[in-house]
Amino acid sequence: MPLVLIIDDNERNRKLARDVLGVAGFQTLEAASGMEGVELAAARLPDVILMDLRLPDMNGADAAKALMQGERTARIPIVAMSALSPEDSGDWLASAGFAGSLAKPIQVDTFPEQVRRFCTERSG
Repeated sequence: MPLVLIIDDNERNRKLARDVLGVAGFQTLEAASGMEGVELAAARLPDVILMDLRLPDMNGADAAKALMQGERTARIPIVAMSALSPEDSGDWLASAGFAGSLAKPIQVDTFPEQVRRFCTERSG
């Protein structure tokens, strides 16, 4: 059962992602800030991290950079969660080290399979 860390300061966004992924058979962890997410990732080693780009203590790119520099967390795929279109964000997200991005608001019917694809890429 894949373990997904959801880092988002919006409680409703976290709840929606958690509920949709839970129904699809995922386990989830949640963090409301970048630093909380970095610490939780190092402690629990999720299969994938879903990262909001706008967080209260640091932006998602800075949190992702901290994770990529961490000895225990460097290989965990980090997926940006953004309202920006892929055309607006794709190049800089890739250069920042994100494994990919998913649009917000999430599409409930396709979201679990999109997340599962990032988990499979890591283990495959």
